[in-house]
Amino acid sequence: MQAITAHDGGLRLDEHPDPVAGPGEVLVEVAAAGVNNADLQQVAGNYPPPPGASEVLGLEVSGTVRALGDGVDGFAVGDRVCALLSGGGYATLVAVPAAQVLPVPDGVDLVEAAGLPEAACTVYSNVGMIAGLRPGQTLLVHGGTGGMGSHAVVWAKALGARVIATSGGERKVRASEELGADLVVDHRTEDFVERALDFTEGRGVDVVLDVVGADYLAKHLEVLAPNGHIAVIAAGSGAKGELDFGAMMRKRATISATTLRARPLDEKAAIVAAVREHVWPLVAVGSVRTIVDSVVPLAEAAEAHRRVRDGEVIGKVLLAV
Repeated sequence: MQAITAHDGGLRLDEHPDPVAGPGEVLVEVAAAGVNNADLQQVAGNYPPPPGASEVLGLEVSGTVRALGDGVDGFAVGDRVCALLSGGGYATLVAVPAAQVLPVPDGVDLVEAAGLPEAACTVYSNVGMIAGLRPGQTLLVHGGTGGMGSHAVVWAKALGARVIATSGGERKVRASEELGADLVVDHRTEDFVERALDFTEGRGVDVVLDVVGADYLAKHLEVLAPNGHIAVIAAGSGAKGELDFGAMMRKRATISATTLRARPLDEKAAIVAAVREHVWPLVAVGSVRTIVDSVVPLAEAAEAHRRVRDGEVIGKVLLAV
């Protein structure tokens, strides 16, 4: 097979031995792979694959089932699928535990489906499973036009929640509005705390999906409603900040911080099963979809990374195989 690995701070496309579907695994002939910030961090040497994971880049794919390992039920050769990976997605073939594979619903474009697993599993596990966002509540999403943020906006609106999104610049603000956000704050020129508190008539937001980290910790506590939750999935501004426990206790606030890639297989299986039960029906009817910025050939993965790095994308960049 052909696959892309990180090499001396860049990307290299090489021939690799074909993977084999082991017990409990599905061999997928890849149609497309999603590009995530985690891939760029891996290339930079800041996010190595967990022990036992493939050195090949890529945390999500779509494609068709090529072969089934022993003990796999529920899938057949030729099925259209997408999958959550620990690595190995920037390739023409990948073997993945069957519990991390999802069927691609009829009517959903197979290439576009590659942009669903990582975002759906990250957002639902944090905002749905941990924070417990419910219809009628308010979610604050930073980076509302990014690959993760755009999914969070679309999914939360489909759930029946209100969404406040932050974006940078007129083009992205307009895009967030088109995705359905109820309020979009241009973080370059506006104070999201002031705007959000005004929008919620002083109550604050029920859940914050935090990709900023240290610099916004105090602001997130300020904008949080009583019994609210801050779900940290990245720390772009730094991993260490000062936490006001008094403010937390007064608001009865909670904070969680997770990553997805290194979780044990049983935890990933539980998340994928929950996504299949609660998110996939929305995908099947078109209420939740991949917001696609662009589709780039696998051999041009460096260009795909450049687009994500420049920060001007709206939605996901996908690699077509």
